[in-house]
Amino acid sequence: MSDTPAAPRPTSVPPLIVTQDNEFWFAGAREGRLLIQRCGDCGTLRHPPGPVCPHCRSFEWDTVESARRGTLHSWTVVHKPQDPGFRYPLVVGLVDLAEGTRLVADFDDLGEGGADRLRIDMPVEVFFGEHPHGETLPRLRLAAEEAGA
Repeated sequence: MSDTPAAPRPTSVPPLIVTQDNEFWFAGAREGRLLIQRCGDCGTLRHPPGPVCPHCRSFEWDTVESARRGTLHSWTVVHKPQDPGFRYPLVVGLVDLAEGTRLVADFDDLGEGGADRLRIDMPVEVFFGEHPHGETLPRLRLAAEEAGA
């Protein structure tokens, strides 16, 4: 047994790492816009953002705005470790956006039944909310046609 005290656990969410490759995405989120990077040469959409097109290796890019609708590809329910900035159990979804890319985000309150209400390919919507570290980030909710079901 060691006399060395355990390292303190973080009590807040660390700041996000914003780079020149993803700053446009965070700026869009602050405006309530979900922006997807598009190759300026071949038109391939990519997320997460990066400096080079994985298809043609071009450095040229612009953005398209997502309609913020998609279908649930998968999800997980996180119980531990817990961060005081989030409510648990934390339901995190992987969404196939209508534009053809994927997004990972946490669900808003799923109401009665919680994660048991989820199923593969169900329609979901992306909205924006402030997270504990101060950034505005995408969150997920059931699409209107599913919310009342």
